[in-house]
Amino acid sequence: MAAGRISIGALLLCAGVAVRRLPLPRSPRVWLHLFCLGVLGNAIPFFLISWGQQSVDSGLAGLFMGINPLATLVLAHFFVTDERMTSRRSIGFVLGFVGVAVLMGPEAMREFGGGSSDLLHQSAVLGGALCYAANSVIARRLPEMHAAVSSAGSLLFATLVIVPVSLAFDAPFSIEATATSLAALAWLGVVSTAMGTLVYFTVVRSAGPTFLAQINYLIPAVAIVAGIALLGEPVRLVAFVALACIVGGIVIAQRPVR
Repeated sequence: MAAGRISIGALLLCAGVAVRRLPLPRSPRVWLHLFCLGVLGNAIPFFLISWGQQSVDSGLAGLFMGINPLATLVLAHFFVTDERMTSRRSIGFVLGFVGVAVLMGPEAMREFGGGSSDLLHQSAVLGGALCYAANSVIARRLPEMHAAVSSAGSLLFATLVIVPVSLAFDAPFSIEATATSLAALAWLGVVSTAMGTLVYFTVVRSAGPTFLAQINYLIPAVAIVAGIALLGEPVRLVAFVALACIVGGIVIAQRPVR
């Protein structure tokens, strides 16, 4: 799945760069930078989270993903000059994580631990979240270039890494895929990967990794609201309390100093 969605995204973005004839970086250091972004931001976390969630409940996975913004806050403080940790940002990020914890409920934390196999899968999901945190900081330090070029370059390197692994261990051509599963993979490749990566690099350059990391607080909240609106799931008051904490945390963390 990781190889499929990354390959689709890389193909689309590389084609877009070629059609628009955007200038490519010439420095080997920049290409090494893009390689690190492709591996840390796509190949490794896409695999770790997908593999880990085969036995990790989505609630606990949501809590693990909520650690991403906190980790990004700490990393950005040390490695990005204009992203210093402040009491206002710290309060906002902690409030956002509290919102995620309230949203997922105490049953999610009760699932933590278990046997050695469970702990290994949980560590994989957490490792994916930490990869995203490190990737945000690296992306902020990327030299100035068009977002489409950085997006295409990172996904191209991610493809070169993950496809051989998939061919070696998964035998993907032997999988009997349905039309529905192929459509889902196409959606992940076009929307979640190609468009998502393009937006990612656009936002991280303009707003910084600390702001970008906070989308992980919104993911479970959006899922709850979408479930109510599109799937007819029951309305839970706790969901709106959690959403208020999440949005309030973002407002506090991003409110400019007078």
